[in-house]
Amino acid sequence: MKTGREETDIMDGQRNLKRQKVLEKSSSLPPPMGFENPLLPLANTYDDDDEDEDHERRALNRWGEGQNGARGEQNGNGVEYAEVEDDDDDLSGQEFPGKHNRLVEVRRDCPYLDTVNRQVLDFDFEKFCSVSLSNLNVYACLVCGKYYQGRGKKSHAYTHSLEAGHHVYINLQTEKVYCLPDGYEINDPSLDDIRHVLNPRFTREQVEQLDRNKQWSRALDGSDYLPGMVGLNNIQLTDFVNVTIQSLMRVTPLRNFFLIPKNYQHCKSPLVHRFGELARKIWHARNFKGQVSPHEFLQAVMKASKKRFRIGMQSEPVEFMSWLLNTLHNYLKTRKGGSIIHECFQGELEVVKETQNRAHGDDQNGALTESGTENNNVVIETYRMPFFMLGLDLPEPPLFKDVMEKNIIPQVPLFNILKKFDGETITTTVRPPARMRYHVTRMPPYLILHMRRFTRNNFFREKNPTLVNFPVKNLELKDYIPLPVPTNENERLRSKYDLIANIVHDGKPDEGFYRVFVQRKSEELWYEMQDLHVSETLPQMVALSEAYMQIYEQQQ
Repeated sequence: MKTGREETDIMDGQRNLKRQKVLEKSSSLPPPMGFENPLLPLANTYDDDDEDEDHERRALNRWGEGQNGARGEQNGNGVEYAEVEDDDDDLSGQEFPGKHNRLVEVRRDCPYLDTVNRQVLDFDFEKFCSVSLSNLNVYACLVCGKYYQGRGKKSHAYTHSLEAGHHVYINLQTEKVYCLPDGYEINDPSLDDIRHVLNPRFTREQVEQLDRNKQWSRALDGSDYLPGMVGLNNIQLTDFVNVTIQSLMRVTPLRNFFLIPKNYQHCKSPLVHRFGELARKIWHARNFKGQVSPHEFLQAVMKASKKRFRIGMQSEPVEFMSWLLNTLHNYLKTRKGGSIIHECFQGELEVVKETQNRAHGDDQNGALTESGTENNNVVIETYRMPFFMLGLDLPEPPLFKDVMEKNIIPQVPLFNILKKFDGETITTTVRPPARMRYHVTRMPPYLILHMRRFTRNNFFREKNPTLVNFPVKNLELKDYIPLPVPTNENERLRSKYDLIANIVHDGKPDEGFYRVFVQRKSEELWYEMQDLHVSETLPQMVALSEAYMQIYEQQQ
């Protein structure tokens, strides 16, 4: 019996020794890589029966490597690995504590780089997967231009790479480029132009040189375009948005502010970031095409305005301009209440309001005023209010036709309708009945004027065709509007303005369209822009149009 026990112990010891050797061999093997060997055929890469076991083992190894805290490795053959967070939904329900990290090979050579087709790339639309309609972890196929979600084996991008044979994908958020189904990251400088189109970048030195740049850029189709003078796509009745954006892009401090994302990185509003992204695309000199589609910006506008402004419904640029400036100010204002919008456009008016005192026992509406006096049952209230734009009233057109059976189109100088703000001219309002006098107490660096051409009655909408004669340069306001004298002796009165944008309405009130004349400061040339059409024009043609809204820049 004793001999049998000894033999049994010897056999158990041999078994334990063999098991220990097997464990040592398995532990000395290199860790499994997070990609398949591209040299092996796809059918031999993994077996259908063992796929689940390999998948679980790979996930466990990844979790163990994440626990060890390894940030980057290099094996004996000189292959680089980078540890990335596993943001793909390919763990099939497996849950491990902490974030899932895996090693991804980084290669400089990829045999599929010649399949990249820059002609089909368009990053102007929303970053949603074309299959799942999700905006999480979206990749763009650089061969066909479509968007797909994920990078794991059960993702739509992985499936598309197998079905269509398209292998190069870029992450729309991190801008990293991967090869699927192999799974390695591509680090090649030839893809930098795609990254610049996806997310245009400007340095402060480049921003300062924009108004001095006279160089044209060339698109992939061979057409030339001017950075900052690119057309905007009219998606559906969105010309009122296009002319507003093109006008605001001529306001230098506003443009420079939004070209650098660090200025508003604290803001969480999608509208602010979409507006900045659109501004960078308009002024980018390395675009693949000579036009930009404001699709993402319009989606943010629809959401922020609660569909007050939406695709497929025509609106007035003055309403959109007023809403946009106020909304951007509310998102960007600091603790002191100021913002880049206030610095550019805000002025101040002194308003004198005269109303009839209906009954002595009633409240005299003086709660919101700074001062109020009563004289012969007339209550006079004086208060100050800020403004972003000034509304100008046009004279009524004649009712009768002339000898040639044509309506006479009247003309009026801009200075005549500016007298509304001289502090003496009385403007009568119907609801509520009052007599108003306006006096400008502070002029903004950029003055927005709006000609009220459209009136709506109980039956239809009318348009006033009166032409306004205005100067393109050297608009002197102090001769027509009494302006406040600067308190500082060293500061001189700045009352001269130059036109930089002029929005025009053509056609009938409900069927017309908007276009805009803008100035290019580097050469002081004027361009007419209507959606995608951009053409050079004469300064004399700017003054012959039916002006609807204008932006003037104060001379320094």
